[in-house]
Amino acid sequence: MSDRIQVTKKDGVADVKLVRADKMNALDDAMFEALLATTEELARDKSVRCVVLSGDGRAFCAGLDMGNFGKMAEGNKEGGSPSGRQGLTPRTHGITNRAQQAVWGWRALPVPVIAAVHGVALGGGFQVMLGADMRIIHPETKLSIMEIKWGLVPDMAGTAIMGSLCRDDRLRELTYTGRIFSGADAAEYGFATEVSETPYERAMELAVQIAGKNPDAIRANKEIFNNLPDMTAAEALLQESVLQDKLIGSKNQIEAIMAELQKRPAVFADS
Repeated sequence: MSDRIQVTKKDGVADVKLVRADKMNALDDAMFEALLATTEELARDKSVRCVVLSGDGRAFCAGLDMGNFGKMAEGNKEGGSPSGRQGLTPRTHGITNRAQQAVWGWRALPVPVIAAVHGVALGGGFQVMLGADMRIIHPETKLSIMEIKWGLVPDMAGTAIMGSLCRDDRLRELTYTGRIFSGADAAEYGFATEVSETPYERAMELAVQIAGKNPDAIRANKEIFNNLPDMTAAEALLQESVLQDKLIGSKNQIEAIMAELQKRPAVFADS
């Protein structure tokens, strides 16, 4: 995956960078493969406690590679599928297809993901950003739910995420028009956790802070938040009790207490 995505790991933080800078990190087939492979590898690595996702060069991600749209214009229906072989309805990765998993894979990771966004995040690139738990965006970034420009709907898991972030009527306006908006607007609309002139540095600052907490509790918190949309109140209340029972008295939870009482950095075991 080194020609599309580079991953470096230090002190529990995985620094994941899209590195197709000459194409503004556009999503071609190799990039889709790299996104899937990266989330699969990170999910297996118990030493990873937080992830920072960013783009190299001038942009976070410019969206789907123009070559795919050329195939569609020629009447090649396969051009609409990143796999180039079949339609999008078959589920290939649990509840998702291959294109959706490029976004949903970040949401499904057991550890927090922070997207550091600059330059542009358009169409599919905007949806990749949405897969993160938090999004730190430069105020001058250009963003768009751009699929309508190509006569399409967002189909990379974006519709399953956007509604929980953005007010319904604003989301409809942005989706119906494909209007480009700024990082500052994204904060107002609910897509940006915060804006920053230095989004990568701010994302890394947050990641280091999170990586210094009890990794078992961090993973449990993400599990709680990921499950909540599908739960009744009774199920949600039971979930927090079950997960808390697992944490209380565990090795890492005791270490968290002792480090706090002794006013020293905690030394946690991998989850």
